[in-house]
Amino acid sequence: MKGNIEERACALAAYIIENRATVRAAAKKFDVSKSTVHKDLRDRLPALNPALYAQVREVLDENKAERHIRGGIATRKKYKGV
Repeated sequence: MKGNIEERACALAAYIIENRATVRAAAKKFDVSKSTVHKDLRDRLPALNPALYAQVREVLDENKAERHIRGGIATRKKYKGV
């Protein structure tokens, strides 16, 4: 889905909201870079659909607040051999 930028931005937002997904997971699902996801959601989406942007912003802020915990869990798994 690299064609229409507006459609991609709305689809990315809907995916992140429905699945409470991270930017990295959304980028992998839509086969685009993390930078593209950020550009679509932070810069383009507010002009296209402010209500959708407000919803996706909540999920992104939540993920940002939790990322240090996820990093610690990943490090623990790495060194425990799980």
